[in-house]
Amino acid sequence: MSDELQKFAEIAPVDDAHFHENMARLVKEPGLEHAIKYVMPDVDYPEFVKFLLSVKDKHTFQREVMWPFMEMLAKKTTSGVSVSGMENIEQNKQYTFITNHRDIVLDAAFLNICFFRAGRRASEVAIGSNLLIFDWISTLVRINNCFIVKRGGRRLEALDAAKELSAYIHYAINEKHESVWIAQREGRAKDSSDRTQESLIKMLALEGGGTAAQNLESINLCPVSITYEFDPNDYLKAREFLMKKRDPEFKKSQRDDLFSMETGLLQFKGRVHFSIGECLTDRIAAIDAGADRATVLEDVCRMIDTSIHSRYKIYAINYIAHDLLCGDHKYEMLYTAAEKEAFEAYVDHQLDKVEATDVTAEEREFMKRMMYTMYANPLKNKVEASKGALHHEA
Repeated sequence: MSDELQKFAEIAPVDDAHFHENMARLVKEPGLEHAIKYVMPDVDYPEFVKFLLSVKDKHTFQREVMWPFMEMLAKKTTSGVSVSGMENIEQNKQYTFITNHRDIVLDAAFLNICFFRAGRRASEVAIGSNLLIFDWISTLVRINNCFIVKRGGRRLEALDAAKELSAYIHYAINEKHESVWIAQREGRAKDSSDRTQESLIKMLALEGGGTAAQNLESINLCPVSITYEFDPNDYLKAREFLMKKRDPEFKKSQRDDLFSMETGLLQFKGRVHFSIGECLTDRIAAIDAGADRATVLEDVCRMIDTSIHSRYKIYAINYIAHDLLCGDHKYEMLYTAAEKEAFEAYVDHQLDKVEATDVTAEEREFMKRMMYTMYANPLKNKVEASKGALHHEA
């Protein structure tokens, strides 16, 4: 391992020189065996372990194990994973792909499916330390080319962690020549109104040896818009809104996070689409040289948000949710009565799953409106960003 990479040993993906020893340790974990048998109940686990131990490095693991697995998952739980905008990225150029955040696990995994299908290498993936509940999960994600975003800690520790993360991302792109994926904010936007967290862009601009704009130019920020037709976690988000309405101090448990991950992985998502925007490097370079740091960060956040919002793929349910939320018929020519009836039945079915004590009729109506809001906000934001007529996308 190089001295430079050694600096990032705590957060970087497992080095290929240590891949096999980490895999050998991982396959002995009962947690891994349980997880694999849960997802693939017919698997011959001893044979599968032999196969895993024959894999030589991270990229082989991704191509020969994770890609087929994710294709299987996509076939079982979606109506197809599609991508547009591949022409916006160059084959031999590395990018920081920055996306809205819909699913804890699948956002980056499905995007990497799109890259594999197009003959590109998968990107490295940022994952929060709060999700690494067990040691074996940490090992698994790091041999799957993930790097760790340290969460929590006191102010000085958080600043050191941000500097380390920023330095690693710059190193990955400019020295290792690997693209990276990171979500535009910590945690998912529960109401699906996606906004880039300024602190994230500030973190990316910390390292690089230049001004904030120059540092951001050097990592080739490329916004990607993610649309899931159905969000399997929508009712869990509605429940969280209710819990916070009842108690503003409500916090999810680790069990809640695990269940959200499981639900997102295994339940139906309908159509899933990724739309890759244009790289922002030239636009960032064009920011007024006299602009102060705060202005640069604000401008870059706005560029990312506009790109993501304008590239959402809009489905019938988004139009229906908007009309139900607003109590009008603005988009009724873009969906059928049957589609509207099916969506209302879907929302009721999802709300029936909510586990909460003594939910009143008023509280159920509140959760229903929050679910309408989740599905209406991408449309609202696209209208705002696009400033033009929308057409129903099949």
